[in-house]
Amino acid sequence: MASPNSYKLSCSIPGHEMDVRGLSAAFFPDGAFVSVSRDRTGRVWVPNSSPDRGFTEMHCMTGHQNFVSCVCIIAPSDTYPRGLIATGGNDHNICVFTLDQPQPLFTLKGHKNTVCTLSSGKFGTLLSGSWDTTAKIWLNEKCMMTLQGHTAAVWAVVILPEQGLMLSGSADKTIKLWKAGHCEKTFTGHEDCVRGLAVVSDLEFFSCSNDTSIRRWLVTGECVQVYYSHTNYIYSLAVFPNGQDFVSTGEDRTLRIWKQGECQQTIRLPAQSVWCCCILPNGDIAVGASDGLIRVFTEVEDRMASPQDLQAFEDELSKTTIDPKTGDLGDIKMEDLPGRDHLDEPGNREGQTRLIKEGQKVEAYQWSVADSRWMKIGDVVGGSNQQTSKKVNYEGKEYDFVFTIDINEGGPSMKLPYNVTDDPWLTAHNFLQKNELSPMFLDQVANFIIENTKGHTLGAAPPSAADPFTGSGRYIPVAADNRAGFGADPFTGGGAYSSAASRQTSTNIYFPKTDGVTFEQANATQIMAKLRELNGGAPGEYRLSEEVLGSLEKLLVSVCDPCASEQPTTEQISLLWKTSHWPEDIVFPVLDILRLAVRHPQVNESLCGGDADNGVALCNHLLSLMKPQARPANQMLALRTLCNCFSGWRGRALLLAQREAVLSHAADLCSVCNKNIHIALATLVLNYAGSLHGQPDLEAKAQCLSVASAALESVQDKEAVFRLLVALGTTVASDQTAQDLAKSLGVTSQIAKYTSVTDPAKVGECCQLVLKELQ
Repeated sequence: MASPNSYKLSCSIPGHEMDVRGLSAAFFPDGAFVSVSRDRTGRVWVPNSSPDRGFTEMHCMTGHQNFVSCVCIIAPSDTYPRGLIATGGNDHNICVFTLDQPQPLFTLKGHKNTVCTLSSGKFGTLLSGSWDTTAKIWLNEKCMMTLQGHTAAVWAVVILPEQGLMLSGSADKTIKLWKAGHCEKTFTGHEDCVRGLAVVSDLEFFSCSNDTSIRRWLVTGECVQVYYSHTNYIYSLAVFPNGQDFVSTGEDRTLRIWKQGECQQTIRLPAQSVWCCCILPNGDIAVGASDGLIRVFTEVEDRMASPQDLQAFEDELSKTTIDPKTGDLGDIKMEDLPGRDHLDEPGNREGQTRLIKEGQKVEAYQWSVADSRWMKIGDVVGGSNQQTSKKVNYEGKEYDFVFTIDINEGGPSMKLPYNVTDDPWLTAHNFLQKNELSPMFLDQVANFIIENTKGHTLGAAPPSAADPFTGSGRYIPVAADNRAGFGADPFTGGGAYSSAASRQTSTNIYFPKTDGVTFEQANATQIMAKLRELNGGAPGEYRLSEEVLGSLEKLLVSVCDPCASEQPTTEQISLLWKTSHWPEDIVFPVLDILRLAVRHPQVNESLCGGDADNGVALCNHLLSLMKPQARPANQMLALRTLCNCFSGWRGRALLLAQREAVLSHAADLCSVCNKNIHIALATLVLNYAGSLHGQPDLEAKAQCLSVASAALESVQDKEAVFRLLVALGTTVASDQTAQDLAKSLGVTSQIAKYTSVTDPAKVGECCQLVLKELQ
């Protein structure tokens, strides 16, 4: 018989078609709760009196244009005696519903990205948090205040019982206490994104994080306890009425029940992501997961499922497969594992896992203290001899190298993480910026990286493998920053890309793609002929002398020929910049020269950042040419020029700094019906994705995913679709948070239609690999 303190399955509730992302107990009817899902709906569930002790759907709410990520209940008032239901979604909106209408009573607009967390307070106050890095306070259908201060997505908010105090938790690893719209205190301690907050009392609260820890805090700033048991991201928390005990759920497939400061029980579910939980009025626990089911667990024997249903749940769990990289299974070497007789020995703690060898399989078991037995929780797949990569962990991520850098003698040493697919100059630049060091050390640090990684490359594909971008063998440059390749332009029917690194494996030759993709086609004779023709009819104040035309021609030749003896001069670069401001109806051949020129290290250095103002001016000028009402030729060439700026570290640093404005302007061109513009747009998103790969910038990745998702709604050209798929794959590769973002954006269902594309085959193949990454 189950222990009085042991929770068991009460019922499983189907109904949602996709991940259940939010749950909240309702004020009315008695025992009811609300769920929201990626299927764009919210549902109200009420207890029924059937023998299965289940729940019946009382009400279904629609109104969001994309997935729904969070829900909270607004307390009853004189106007709404049953209370209201507020939901937040990927469409940037908050919808507020009554319990008897499927459409929203009203919609709150103001956030610029996904609304991922909600909390209600007294007098109808609503607090929201968003990927746009802000929290907002709403009252009477209006935004009363915007809380600004976080530097990354706000994943969690909660209103404390004491009037006027609010908390926000963010991907910037901090929690902030707000009073009257001002940040009163910042709590630090978590080592990764803060994903959930829960109130204990007027003076205390809990937080949970991607760093696998739960912390208990005093509002005065002290962390009074840290709880460890989860082995992966923790997504949600709910506190029992006694204010001491609580439950948590996470990416390790578990619901964990904490009593008296200890994890008393671990319940594994047959779903990878257990997104949310809430405590029902009768003390039962409801959880929502990535398999679309809601499950209710109870410690009251009369409410437990039948023995047959409990066995069916256990059987379903035992048939799941476990990736050893996502759990606490450790380094698995099949030859060292014991056999089934190892299960004759009892476990020594709740939730302890044990692996055994059963024939050619590895099986995982978990110890249940309540039942005094080992329960099978799944088969381990891909587990044998996993730990052979020799990667180094640093700040929760894996790197090929983590160097210790001593810049100032006697000062503290600094860590510099590096992967062999990274650009050493950009890595050095980011390292100096992060540690507030002088740019004078750039060459020294970059050369240190190059010198200490000589001969180290990722396993290249067999020589016969074709580059998916060019259709030919990969181009491997001699120097780390020699990215100026001179391949053919994708619009001529020749090779599509200039590829500067060989880092894909034979199983995935498409992503992550971290080297800049550029537009290389150059016919200097035709460009100069068009420039001279247009110059002849140019207004007098814009007409160029033969001497200036000659200078521009020399510049064009020097940047198009990798073996050219003459280098671009400062005067030539200055003339190019001045001429790029010709009237919009005749400027396009000059933009073509600019597109080619920014690939050259000297031009890239000068125009993108020799002087900080130069880089911003270049960006602003190109963005002015990309306005929706601008000429298509200029829009396309401005996009291509931005893509080619990624050829040098100065250009990449500039575009990363101007990322929000550049991608926002680029996104405005999604609806333009021009395949060349679409391919250039897709390439720009891909270059940003490559530069952000391996970086912890959640907001930037969210914008990449958002622009790629928006572009896929209107892009028809298969080359553009392919590049957007590679951008998606590069953004989510080896980044669980980015994968969660992508899944939350509905990317999986959006791209599924491309899996069957066979012409060209690379579209279907790449799509399948992206979907596999998002499983």
